[in-house]
Amino acid sequence: MLEFLKHPIVFSVQINMNLVVLTVVGLLSRLWALSYPRAVVFDEVYYGQFLSLYMKRIFFVDDSGPPFGHLLLAFGGYLGGFDGNFLWNRIGAEYNPTVPVWALRLLPALAGALCVPLAYQILVELHYSHFVAFGAALLFLLENSLITQSRLMLLESILIFFILLAVLSYLKFYNSQKQSPFSARWWFWLLLTGLCCSCAVGVKYMGLFTYILLLAIAGVHSWQLIGDQNLLNMSLLCHLLARGLALVILPVATYLSFFYIHLALLYRSGPHDQIMSSAFQASLEGGLARITQGQPLEVAYGSQITLRNILGKPMPCWLHSHKNTYPIRYENGRGSSHQQQVTCYPFKDVNNWWIVKDPGMQQLVVSNPPRPVRHGSIVQLVHGITTRYLNTHDVAAPLSPHSQEISCYIDYNISMQAQNLWRVEIVNRDSDTDVWKTILSEVRLVHVNTSAVLKLSGASLPEWGYRQLEIIGEKISKGYHQSMLWNVEEHRYGKSHEQKEREVELHSPTQISISQNLSFMAKFTELQWKILTLKNEDTEHKYSSSPLEWITLDTNIAYWFHSTSGAQIHLLGNIVTWMSANAATAAYVALFLWYLLRRRRNICDIPEEAWWQWVAAGGLCVGGWAMNYLPFFLMEKTLFLYHYLPALTFQILLIPVVLQHTSEYLCRSRLSKSMHSALVVAWFSSVYLTYHTFRPLTYGKPPLTKSQLQDLRWKDSWDILISKH
Repeated sequence: MLEFLKHPIVFSVQINMNLVVLTVVGLLSRLWALSYPRAVVFDEVYYGQFLSLYMKRIFFVDDSGPPFGHLLLAFGGYLGGFDGNFLWNRIGAEYNPTVPVWALRLLPALAGALCVPLAYQILVELHYSHFVAFGAALLFLLENSLITQSRLMLLESILIFFILLAVLSYLKFYNSQKQSPFSARWWFWLLLTGLCCSCAVGVKYMGLFTYILLLAIAGVHSWQLIGDQNLLNMSLLCHLLARGLALVILPVATYLSFFYIHLALLYRSGPHDQIMSSAFQASLEGGLARITQGQPLEVAYGSQITLRNILGKPMPCWLHSHKNTYPIRYENGRGSSHQQQVTCYPFKDVNNWWIVKDPGMQQLVVSNPPRPVRHGSIVQLVHGITTRYLNTHDVAAPLSPHSQEISCYIDYNISMQAQNLWRVEIVNRDSDTDVWKTILSEVRLVHVNTSAVLKLSGASLPEWGYRQLEIIGEKISKGYHQSMLWNVEEHRYGKSHEQKEREVELHSPTQISISQNLSFMAKFTELQWKILTLKNEDTEHKYSSSPLEWITLDTNIAYWFHSTSGAQIHLLGNIVTWMSANAATAAYVALFLWYLLRRRRNICDIPEEAWWQWVAAGGLCVGGWAMNYLPFFLMEKTLFLYHYLPALTFQILLIPVVLQHTSEYLCRSRLSKSMHSALVVAWFSSVYLTYHTFRPLTYGKPPLTKSQLQDLRWKDSWDILISKH
């Protein structure tokens, strides 16, 4: 029973010193003087604002991408004890002593440092020599642009880390597939692949490019499995289901979890509320929730309501009217009805209140018990302050002459009769007997006489309309465009019979309210849609650039400049590495096509195993470069040099692959191999010298003199900041 005690328990551990050294040196290169400069650097002013909102639990929307990257930066701030009290108002602003700068920049720096050993391991898993893998890692280590981006509170280094970890995980999974499918190791690397893909997409949508690449590679490998006659049908099905679970279902679930945490943390009302729906706003603590809590849920005849347009573009606004009338004639000579103006007003105002009236009765108060308005009901909408009826007729709208004018009816004792009956159509109803509900119901208001639909055109009226947004009657209405949809935001049951008492009632805030609880999926769907569709007006930035400028490094970005010492930080790549990456890509494509053409003629220049290794490396590296670079040519957004960094990482991995290939298969003689080795040493020395030369612009120290800065301007297009004093 105690036989095992007769022999010692022995553990043997293998330590890859290459990995240890690369990790340590990578950490030193990224963590050295991390708190310098103690000033806001470039996009830290952008991410810092969201960081402070996280610390204060205030809701926000960032249209640049999903929340996972922001969550990681906020986690660093939380670990450092940051309370969110810093005004992120300008680049260069000095951090006060309470801001834990080191902690805020720590996670991006760690991610950037770990990319060095990841590059090494990726080439090892592609079955290249440790010498070649070590060379790739050193190129990552000496790439100035990657160092700069890693040492600041920015997201690109985190994105690249998850991209490389996803690639490495898939390669390890694929290699373990040959040895021990469905083992613990096999499952670990497969699940980690899906998890890292989701994290990459969750940091920035650019991560989707690598995710699609890995899905395509997994699809090719799955197709090969299907053709494997040695696999039983049940075993094949298990393989396919496992890949579907790990590479599709797990990433989707993980992606949803990012939003769940994001929404759970940001439960307070904030400055971005207005772009969200009324229901979403009502779910936040404070803000609209204070107004709408406990409101009557069902709209009844006699209800006092405000109507918000669902579209929210060009800005959120509410159906509005005021005593001013449309001009008798517009600037182009076209006439109007000269009726009271109806607009969409982007601010809360007493003139946004309307009373829902039963056309068959005169009272403007809610009866006891209330009579709810249902889908298909005919109503009149009475403007609360002026008591005029919402009306439309066959008169052209002021800015949209093909549509009808919307007005509040004034009786001028002429032949134009009131046409103020509207049919309520609840678009998101469950049945045709649904009741019109506060906040929850999305309704179309259809004019009974002309079938025109009440719609926001989005155009701004001239000065006579106070630049408010035009409301029209859309004569041809196919489908349910959001500009035609409205929801009741504020709601109370009218109690006052006299107009003066009613005006006092309308001026007073709603007293009672309920909390509108949205499900997580409803919140996620709305927030995701806003992120994808909400775009700030693109303005030309001083350091914006085009994709063609990236591959030749014709552009740079000045991140920070010290006004007195002249010290500065630039996003500027190691130009030798960048040009070598382009050359390696071109050489690979040329050789691949040459080999492919020759193989078509049954001429094999390299062994079969070397050919498939060459194809695998190219599919990953060239494919990764193309997937992360070419889509930017189709994007209509302001682009910067840092958008190219994920594509560059795949190109850098390709450089030692091409160098080894040329040495082994193109250099036939001993002399040519020696010359090749000498050239590689000289080339690598130039990589290091270039890194060292631009090191002051990478780390921001030491400060350089005017002549030294001028010497660093290797290209006329580079904007190196030189002080006049």
